Amino acid sequence: QVQLVESGGGLVQAGGSLRLSCAASGSVFKINGMGWYRQVPGKQREWVAAIISSGVTNYADSVKGRFTISRDNAKNTVYLQMDSLKPEDTAVYYCHVGYTYASGGSSSYSWGQGTQVTVSS
Repeated sequence: QVQLVESGGGLVQAGGSLRLSCAASGSVFKINGMGWYRQVPGKQREWVAAIISSGVTNYADSVKGRFTISRDNAKNTVYLQMDSLKPEDTAVYYCHVGYTYASGGSSSYSWGQGTQVTVSS
């Protein structure tokens, strides 16, 4: 079982920055892709950013030019650098990791516990 632990959320004024971290641990596995989602109460979870095994990244239109996703494969950690934050970025942010076990070839995915990001006007 792979567990994800998130950190870095908090309260920031509009225009400020935050850096989220998500560390994966558990059974031996290979990372297929890592990403970030966010969710506001009463709304569906929204995809924000992703980085696949090749290192290619992609972003939702709403965060392009402001957010940057990166990873440290040696540490099985993914980051989300959030700059020029806006009040509409306020949400609970969730890390997501898809992986394949080193032995057996089976694949699965895990979600982080979520970290609150609040952007004030």
